[in-house]
Parts: sequence; C-alpha cells; structure tokens
Amino acid sequence: MAEPLLPVADALARVLDGVKTLGAEEVPVGEAHGRVLATPLVALRSQPPADVSSMDGYAVRTVDLSSEATLKVVGQSAAGHPFAGTVKAGEAVRIFTGAVMPEGADTVVVQEDAKVAADQVTLPATRAARYVRKRGLDFTEGQTLLPAGRRLTARDVGLAAAADHTRVAVARRPRVAIIATGDELVTPGTGGDPNRIVASNPIALAALLRQEGAFVSDLGIVPDKLDAIAAAIRLARPNVDVLITLGGASVGDHDLIAPALKTEGIELAFHRVALRPGRPLLLGVAGALRILGLPGNPVSSYVCAALFIVPLLRKLQGRQDVSMPIEPAILGCDMPENDRRQDYLRARIERGPDGRLVATAHDRQDSSMLALLVGSDGLLIRAPHAPAAKVGEPCEVLLFRD
Repeated sequence: MAEPLLPVADALARVLDGVKTLGAEEVPVGEAHGRVLATPLVALRSQPPADVSSMDGYAVRTVDLSSEATLKVVGQSAAGHPFAGTVKAGEAVRIFTGAVMPEGADTVVVQEDAKVAADQVTLPATRAARYVRKRGLDFTEGQTLLPAGRRLTARDVGLAAAADHTRVAVARRPRVAIIATGDELVTPGTGGDPNRIVASNPIALAALLRQEGAFVSDLGIVPDKLDAIAAAIRLARPNVDVLITLGGASVGDHDLIAPALKTEGIELAFHRVALRPGRPLLLGVAGALRILGLPGNPVSSYVCAALFIVPLLRKLQGRQDVSMPIEPAILGCDMPENDRRQDYLRARIERGPDGRLVATAHDRQDSSMLALLVGSDGLLIRAPHAPAAKVGEPCEVLLFRD
C-alpha cells in the first residue's frame, strides 16, 4: 500500500496555523517602500489644503462675468504666495497654477481668453468653479488612505508623504536563517571538483525571501553529521522567526534533518507532501518558530519556498494577500493523467490572440534542472488524479513575478 502523503492545501494550513503577525515598528516614510503597513494610513491633512487654481489665468467672481466684462487687476496669487486681500465687485486677480484662490473669487478664466491693457483685463462670460481644484479634491484630513496589511509601493509612499507623514508604522521584518546540509556541497567559485555540487539553493532562496521582506542569514554548509546539524539548529533557533534547512529532508540513511529536529526536541507537524517537485518536505514547530526542511534539488527547494515559505512570511507581516495568486489559463500542450501528487510543472506561459494565458509545459521536468526554471514563465498546476487533458482545455498557473 502506498505511503499516505499530506495534500498541499493541508500542508500549507499547518504551516500557517497559529502564526501571529510580528510586532510593528516605525520607519521614515522614505524607507517604507516594500514594507507592510501595520496600521491603516490616515491623512494628516487635506489635499489640496485649500481651493487652488488648476490653470494660469485670472481669479474672478462669476457674478461679474454673466457676459463679457472689463475688470480691474488688483494683484496676483502664485503658488506659495497667496493674494492677501479680497476680490470685490469688478475686480480680478492674476493667478497661477497651484495658487490658492483669493477670498471672494470662485472661478478662473484662463489667460488665453484674456485681453490685458495696463491694470485692466477684458474677460469673456464664464461659469462658477471653472479650473478650480476644491479643497480635499484628492483626500481629506482624517480619511483612511491605505489599509493595514498592504505592502507599500512607490506610489503608496508618495501618497503617505503627501498626507504629511514623516514616519509610517510597518510590520517588523521576519528573521530567516538558511542552513544547507550535504557533504557534496561547496560554495560558488569552488566547484571545480566533479564530485561536488555548487550550493546554489541558499543564494536563490535568500533572494526570493528578501523580495518578500525578510532579513535573511545564510549560516553556511553543514556536513551530513547528526551532531553537526543538531548544533546548527540549536544555535539558530533563538534568533529567528523561520529556519530553513536545505537537503536531508527525506527518510534515507543520509537524511538527517528529521532526526536532528527530534534530538532538539522539536515536534514534526508533517513529513512528506503530495507534491511534485518537493515531496520530502517537512515542518517542525517550536513555539512561534517554524522550521521548514526543504529538498536539496534546486527546483524542488524553490517551488516549496514559493508555495509555503512565501505565504508564511506574508502572514508574519500581516499581509492581506498571503498566498501567491493562481490564475486561469488554457493548455498549450496535451497532458497525461496525473497520479496522487499535485504537480507544479515548469512552463512557458504567454498571452494568446484572445488574451487568455496559454501554458505549455516543458518536456523535461527533472528537479535538478535550474536553467529550465529560469527559462520558464511560471508553473502549470495539475491536481492529484487529474484526467488526461488536451490542448485548449482549462488549467491553472502560478506566474513568476520577479
């Protein structure tokens, strides 16, 4: 009888179960890009803070221009230098874009329609509130502009600054440590021995997790020795929110992550998932700490990180969008029936003539082939026991967005 495997959805639920948002901290608004709002962002002022002109021209009273009329120019209003008086009957004020509307004036006639002679200007008939940006047109003081849990874009931090914020409350960055295990591993630049494998996984995963807002510490390569792995876990666990091990997550004689966690008294929440690539995935839980043991093959580790660690980091930061979005598509190739594991197949994903996404899986899917991952636009998802499918039939995809 086949060994039972935990479904992907159940595994993700266990990874996220009981995870609480990390504490908040304040950062300068200019450093908030990419951070996650811990509290709603509320406007500290209205924008614009007063009625202002949207054009160069003349600020006047509508009642004076029911028909063409000649008015006396009594001053000017420029951005940052408002007219100090009040516009009275028969008067106009020269005004420039962004300048505050003078008291008494309620509309603007653009300069192209003006005939100027000395201190007088002849203007055509107009209507009220032309070329006037009313106070609070963009937002008003006290208005909630951005919700908690939003990852701040460049546009968002610009809005926060416009709303008069000097500092913004954001979630603390998750602290993540990565431990690679394997006697065969060497660091990049030392891969001349054909009996050795360059440890690319820590580099790729650190980049992915930093993209998701984490502080990442690479703790290096640990040999395939139970005491060495247990010691590395023991050293890392007090200082991080998430600990990732790479390699040694299966159940062979040289797969020592599960025994090392047991040695350290860490409970396994699961071990082995109905997933391809990435079946030998494990989760250890020690209080608030989550320890994820990822497979050693680079594609398997990257896919597992995208499916499980990215949502974990997002939940730790209180993000609204926890899981990476799955999108509808159609098949660009025939697919055979699937077995009991959920497949995540590297694929070319392009827009068809009708605007729909078309996903074409690569012929080879070996989990060691990192170049094929780079040459893919995303992952084609095949559910467990999915029947054979033909070109043009619906499917689901997960797009790479880095």
